[in-house]
Amino acid sequence: MAAPDTLLSAPPRTVTERWMQQLQDELCRQLALLDGSGEEFERDDWEHATGHGSTRVLQQGDVLEKGGVAFSVFWGALAAETARQLHLPGPTCFLARLHAVQFPRNPWVPIMHLSVQYVEAETGEGWFGGSLDLTPVYVDQAQAQWFHAQLAALCRAHNADYYVRFKSAADNYFYLPHRQTTLGVGGLYFDRLVLGKDGSFAQLFAFVRQLGLTYPRLYNVLVHQNADRPFNTLNKRWQVVRWGHYAEFSLLLDRDTRLGLATGVPLKNTLLGLPPQAEWPSQLRREANPAEAQSQQWLRPSVDWLAPNPEPPEGPMAAS
Repeated sequence: MAAPDTLLSAPPRTVTERWMQQLQDELCRQLALLDGSGEEFERDDWEHATGHGSTRVLQQGDVLEKGGVAFSVFWGALAAETARQLHLPGPTCFLARLHAVQFPRNPWVPIMHLSVQYVEAETGEGWFGGSLDLTPVYVDQAQAQWFHAQLAALCRAHNADYYVRFKSAADNYFYLPHRQTTLGVGGLYFDRLVLGKDGSFAQLFAFVRQLGLTYPRLYNVLVHQNADRPFNTLNKRWQVVRWGHYAEFSLLLDRDTRLGLATGVPLKNTLLGLPPQAEWPSQLRREANPAEAQSQQWLRPSVDWLAPNPEPPEGPMAAS
């Protein structure tokens, strides 16, 4: 990837677009190596009157049952409701986005999701948004603690308040109200880091850039810790049930999905966050595998993952 100083010599929208394209290439390279099957990400470049982008997908790999990294750029006028959700002062904007999500073959390997975007209003005001979150099928307390400790360290290097603010925002955003459960163990979420108000472009871009580079580093560790763990048909069945929860979030609640549809991004790109398969059984027998019930206890907001011995918040267990 190009050196930061080289990137920063151009206007913000040019810098972010160029960087996201480079990040997409780098993520696909690293994830293909991590998968180890020898398969490459299938590339689908596209262009229309108000934008362009590239959708990359790897399917049926050795580690990844489905992996995806999508990049898109939009410029033009948006519908009033979409402009309001983006906090735009008017309907016209520039928008560059990258999102990545991996659905592993082994149920003990978690799903990890990354999203970064840069928005520039017609007034010239610009801001970053993004998220990095973890969705285990089976919650491993130690691994969740390690994941949050890594995010806290990343945030501290840029702003002392970032972790608490963005962790709380992630708890709220990655929440399924109809199930009274979080999607996973959370992470970071922010939708508006404004250039000038919240820091210079160089400062905010440095944080977002590090977030993008942190994604493959953390996932590499978690894959190597879990990919060789044995699993059975009950584990796989619980995996596709949990994948069903992920599909519910993507289709019902995820702002990125709605934004993709609103900006005319190809459906393949917009629906990248859908798992390769999902089930909604009418009844589950958790007693067949206590690890399923134990995992559900952790899927609640406000877990203090930085505490030496975190505990699930009290209350009814999350519905399946």
